[in-house]
Amino acid sequence: MGSRPRFIDDLSRASSDPAGAPEPAASAAPAQPPAGQPAAPSTLSDDALLDAYSRTVIGALERVQQAVVFISVEHGTPAHPDGRGMRSGTGSGFLFTPDGYLLTNSHVVHGATQIHVTLADGGRFAADLIGDDPGSDLAVLRIGSAEPLPHVELGESGRLRVGQIAIAVGNPLGLQQTVTTGVVSALGRSLRSNSGRMIYDVIQTDAALNPGNSGGPLINSAGQVIGVNTAIIPGAQAICFATAIDTAKWVIMQIFAYGRVRRAYIGVAGTTTSLSRRVQRYFNLSSTSGVRVMEIVKASPAALGGLRTDDTIVAIDALPVDGVDTLQRVLDASRIDRPVGVTVLRGTQRLELTLTPVEQTS
Repeated sequence: MGSRPRFIDDLSRASSDPAGAPEPAASAAPAQPPAGQPAAPSTLSDDALLDAYSRTVIGALERVQQAVVFISVEHGTPAHPDGRGMRSGTGSGFLFTPDGYLLTNSHVVHGATQIHVTLADGGRFAADLIGDDPGSDLAVLRIGSAEPLPHVELGESGRLRVGQIAIAVGNPLGLQQTVTTGVVSALGRSLRSNSGRMIYDVIQTDAALNPGNSGGPLINSAGQVIGVNTAIIPGAQAICFATAIDTAKWVIMQIFAYGRVRRAYIGVAGTTTSLSRRVQRYFNLSSTSGVRVMEIVKASPAALGGLRTDDTIVAIDALPVDGVDTLQRVLDASRIDRPVGVTVLRGTQRLELTLTPVEQTS
């Protein structure tokens, strides 16, 4: 890729100058013509097909639009009574529980001294930051309300297919409740967060995003959230990215449990690599891929445990590891400071190593 992805709202700059796969329609299978006879031409006109697409988008939007919020933030403290010295920014988010918890991007709220949320009905609330994870560019906020709030349904990004409908909702350039549509362009992308950590299993879409869309939902045709809109390629034509909702679910649970995301660290850099059928059969593996070790940090748990470059990690504590994203999820808080078994392929050998991960500090 010729240009590095940029997170949609870089507040440090902007403020100082700016599911599952869609449910199949419940209809009877079309009658098949007798053998040897051509199929009858479709009776649907282009207008009818367009109307069906429009109804799909409208129906999906109606399920989420009341839960999509506008987020405004302030950074610093005013140096003058008129507010000079403050930096401001905006973004999007969405409520995922009826008691006021909402999800957005870390880069929208990171370091903010004041956060305000405006609902679709115009209600405005001060928001508390529950947890912020720059490593996945996600953050959880909460607003207080005496009444149950509209909220979205979280889908399953693991069931996505390239080509299915993707709908982005947010507040680009402060224009609230803006909708753009497109398709899932690619799956399994990766991009580097503002913290320098790689975010894996990212969804690429051509549903247009602009500054202010950050933190808004990417939804499927059923109105389920499949991703959190995160980044764009500057200067490209509709190359946009969303953090997969399966990753977001894991981050939410970590934040609810610890107030932050705790990760175990072993000190390797790797890449997802395919395993041939012969290798799978020879080593009796259930996965079709693993993690090839490209680099090992000196004196890290991986180095001390005997891991080498070009080893392929295929399991942690007997749990299959089919890629970098899976490896990162398996190395959660439960494995910090305790020995774990690492199954690796090295040449024609299958080895069982023991490492003791430590807590990741950055």
